[in-house]
Amino acid sequence: MKRIFILLFISLHLIRGNAQQDPQFSQSMFNIMMYNPGYVGSKNAICATALNRQQWMGFEGAPVSSVFTVNSPFRLFGTDHGAGLHILNDQIGFESNLSINMSYAYRIDAGSGKLSFGFGLGMINTTLDAEWYIPAGGSHTPASGDPSIPAGNESVLTMDFSAGLFYHTDDLYFGISSTHLNEPAIEYSSTATPFLSRHFYITAGYAMYGKNPAYRFLPALVIHSDLVMTQLNLGGLLEYNERLWGGIYYRFGSAIVGIAGFELFNGINIGYSYDFSTTTLSNHSRGTHEFMLRYSFDLGMDRRPGKYRSVRIL
Repeated sequence: MKRIFILLFISLHLIRGNAQQDPQFSQSMFNIMMYNPGYVGSKNAICATALNRQQWMGFEGAPVSSVFTVNSPFRLFGTDHGAGLHILNDQIGFESNLSINMSYAYRIDAGSGKLSFGFGLGMINTTLDAEWYIPAGGSHTPASGDPSIPAGNESVLTMDFSAGLFYHTDDLYFGISSTHLNEPAIEYSSTATPFLSRHFYITAGYAMYGKNPAYRFLPALVIHSDLVMTQLNLGGLLEYNERLWGGIYYRFGSAIVGIAGFELFNGINIGYSYDFSTTTLSNHSRGTHEFMLRYSFDLGMDRRPGKYRSVRIL
């Protein structure tokens, strides 16, 4: 039964246009730059983040996604900029996607915050190592008899473009972006030419403070659409002293997500999330696990040079 499920899932995945194709991450608040290049440099720090997502545990061939991102602000000719790199490895069934993307953002002052215009340029390598399952009995057509299905191993390299706007202050952020602007074609040797459809994202978040300033509530949302399907993620984190956090997110029609994390020391953050499926998948899956590791250090770009009379003052 599992093999039939995987075959159906892969077949739908190859149609490229009837379902969202970007991998989803529950801890999206730590992964905004993967889908919005305007985000790079917004933290005024060098930030390196790694996430690993193991989806639908218990299913053979279930999605496993890993992403590494690094970004930093910089100043050039008296203006603010940002630059970043992300590497994504996404595996599902016998298809593997490796993408490398470089991002740049031009940042300007806007009110009490910064507005960034970002662009991304990258490459995607899609590899198909097919082992098609043909049910016994009946008149089932083998892969070799269908010109729209690759019968053997395939590897395709394509260009990929993205763009986004990102605005942030000390207490809020808002972004709108699109990935796969050029809808890169995955030209296998078969006659069919699947492609990566454009994906659109809206992200927003706000920091709310209580009577005790050590606590703050961070509600956030992510809207993700390929104009065929739309998904809404809504929830929030409760943070203590910017070192300990936990919260719940709801992925409408899909899952309830529990998130927890803490700062280990000196800017090293560790996070974990677990997806509780709200669909019939919960009867067959052991859930979805996601792990996050991030390291950030402040560049002190807003500091002004000064003169001091004593070397004791650093």
